[in-house]
Amino acid sequence: MKKLGGYMIFFGLFAIVLNFIDRVPTILIWIYEWGEGVAWAIKLGLIVVGAILFFTGKSPEPEPIPEAEAPAEEPAGE
Repeated sequence: MKKLGGYMIFFGLFAIVLNFIDRVPTILIWIYEWGEGVAWAIKLGLIVVGAILFFTGKSPEPEPIPEAEAPAEEPAGE
């Protein structure tokens, strides 16, 4: 979920930046059909929901190293 949240934050911020330079991607034109206020609500909602997913999501647990592949340990006391 952390990865999905990161993507949502990125695309929400990306849409806001592109709107300021008057370059709206064709995939996002549909949000402007309901007006500027609704488009802002969708973009901000995307960022907020993405942040919630990002900060509440678990980080992937590292896989344990199998015994045969683990580095050899030096004997203590020598």
